[in-house]
Amino acid sequence: MTDVLRHGVAQAAKEPPARHHHHEPISERAPHPVAIRVTDVSKRFTGKRSATTALDDVSFDIGSGEFVSLIGPSGCGKSTLLRLVAGLMAPSGGELTINGITPREARRQRQFGIVFQSPVLFDWRTVEDNIGLPLQVFRTPKAEIRSRVRELTETVGLSDFLGHYPWQLSGGMQQRAAIARALSFRPPFLLMDEPFGALDMITRDRMGTELLRIWAATPGTTVMFITHSISEAVLLSDRVVVMSARPGRVVETVNIDLPRPRTESVRESTEFFEYDTLLRRLLMEAEALSDGG
Repeated sequence: MTDVLRHGVAQAAKEPPARHHHHEPISERAPHPVAIRVTDVSKRFTGKRSATTALDDVSFDIGSGEFVSLIGPSGCGKSTLLRLVAGLMAPSGGELTINGITPREARRQRQFGIVFQSPVLFDWRTVEDNIGLPLQVFRTPKAEIRSRVRELTETVGLSDFLGHYPWQLSGGMQQRAAIARALSFRPPFLLMDEPFGALDMITRDRMGTELLRIWAATPGTTVMFITHSISEAVLLSDRVVVMSARPGRVVETVNIDLPRPRTESVRESTEFFEYDTLLRRLLMEAEALSDGG
């Protein structure tokens, strides 16, 4: 383990993360060009009688081809941030760019594949038809759809289940089908909001390894991953962004300097344990950060 990591663990034990965001330019960390840039973003929801600030002054970058996870207390705005990046809602302040254009423009250009906690598969459609649905919507030729679906089912390990219906699949298999559907039109960005949150622990751990394999088979794909699991974030990520309690702010960004490709065996390493410990301490401090903290 590097001296930097040791220092980080020690500091996390002694000092709470800074209340403001920790924003380190991607160009100083890695050769990846910036793909997602979030700059001073805030989001406020206003009701008839009250208003809630979900995000405040959030800034970070994600490089092209990176796998970046966001962790933080429940209700800190992680899912809201993902929807802002996806162009599904607009920020109240600040700026987001996706390869230099707005999220809405990027969405219109079909740059996002999105996977939610629920697979959201249609029970009356087979695995083949569920995965091929976006291509059908985009009026892709049938032969091309068939070829792409077979390619993807091989990638996610569902080649023998093309004719099955969602209710005939396990939870992990349903989520693999949802990932394949999100990748069907070759989007450069994969946005994932707690995709394994509803799975049991054993299946969840297995799906983490499966996701790494699928990601490796789709080179260049940039992943923004929302999770509550610290060990999952360490296993999957190049970097982990730690957010505070609501209103969500970035309190720290941790580089995960573990070799790739990663398998389940990496969980047994000292380095993995110490990254887990560092993030756990940072998250405990983040939970204490709020308007009154």
